[in-house]
Amino acid sequence: MIYLTQKSDIWGATASSLCIIHCLTTPLLFVTQTSSVSYFETLPFWWKYIDYFFLVISFMAVYKSTITTSLNWIKKALWINWTLLFIVIVNEKLKLFILAEVFNFIPASALIIIHLYNQKYCTCNTNKCCQNER
Repeated sequence: MIYLTQKSDIWGATASSLCIIHCLTTPLLFVTQTSSVSYFETLPFWWKYIDYFFLVISFMAVYKSTITTSLNWIKKALWINWTLLFIVIVNEKLKLFILAEVFNFIPASALIIIHLYNQKYCTCNTNKCCQNER
């Protein structure tokens, strides 16, 4: 937990990257599953709900990053994209409305880019600099 609070942007970018990899590989698993004889009718339980694990890690990373960033627009961008990712994932599970698959990748990609930008240019090392918003 200590490492997460010190390197929240790295954790956030990693979680979003793994989320994208998960979204890209799921269709491949469906294809390989249908072409092979298997005792499972669907994907394993843990694979279907790993999205929520990524959301929790991303939430913690966004929360910590917004505390330590020095730019106000980074805070807003992180929360907006996390909220969009949350909506897309919940919609995918509940099938509330039809969205193209590309909408899964947009907020996740944006989170990766914003976390990496924040890590390189905007992270405060002390609480004092975070109080002086630019």
